Amino acid sequence: MSNDDFSFYEKVLFLINRNIDFVIITLTDIKGSAPQNLGAKMIVSNNEILFGTVGGGKIENHCLNFSVEFSKSKEKTASRTWNLQKDIGMTCGGHVSLLFENFSKSSDWNIAIFGAGHVSQALVRILLSLNCKLVVIEERGEWLDLLPKDNNLKIIKTNELSEYVHELADNTYIVSITKGHSFDLPILFNALSLNKFPFIGVIGSISKRNAIERELKDLGLDSLLLKNLICPVGEKFGTNDPAEIAISITAQLLKYRDAVMQ
Repeated sequence: MSNDDFSFYEKVLFLINRNIDFVIITLTDIKGSAPQNLGAKMIVSNNEILFGTVGGGKIENHCLNFSVEFSKSKEKTASRTWNLQKDIGMTCGGHVSLLFENFSKSSDWNIAIFGAGHVSQALVRILLSLNCKLVVIEERGEWLDLLPKDNNLKIIKTNELSEYVHELADNTYIVSITKGHSFDLPILFNALSLNKFPFIGVIGSISKRNAIERELKDLGLDSLLLKNLICPVGEKFGTNDPAEIAISITAQLLKYRDAVMQ
């Protein structure tokens, strides 16, 4: 491995470890004359070249312009062939083909977790390995302090957990894992009343669900909205170990997300 190769992979790992979005551009084919060798690589992020080159300034600017929109898309790869004179405005003749690889973690999958206890601690760490944006809402600072630091994790410390429901985007998946039934209930009431969230789940049991349904009806919630409540949250496998509960909740979240996307 050459020093250039080593530096390239070092830069990639650096960006991944810091959750920075970037695009890798590789020169895959040349016809005629071109100002760079086949296989040349360039890394760009936020309309800036971070490593390497795939040609002269005009080719690089063309790549940067394309990468800005490409990085916002859900596509992972794209291939483009450009005529150096007609498409890019260079004097030398020929064509270049380039492969664009999108390493963007931007996501429309928003997940809100109410509570930061044992199950939440495990759940957050699993979900951060997926392409989603998390927010954890909790009143206990000592539990929030145990959460990992990540660009895709937002931490909210508040004594009014249920009020934060109104701050959530319409497409947010809600999981309530608070320290008790009395804390879950107002969160669920607000979330179900708004009738706009694709997933509203709460940790518990069948008996807890029955109690929650009775109390929500007593609070005036329309019975038709109760069908949107998922309790107990999580797929039916595993033990009561927090890590296994977290895995079962993640599996259910993925199942609902994929069903919505179809």
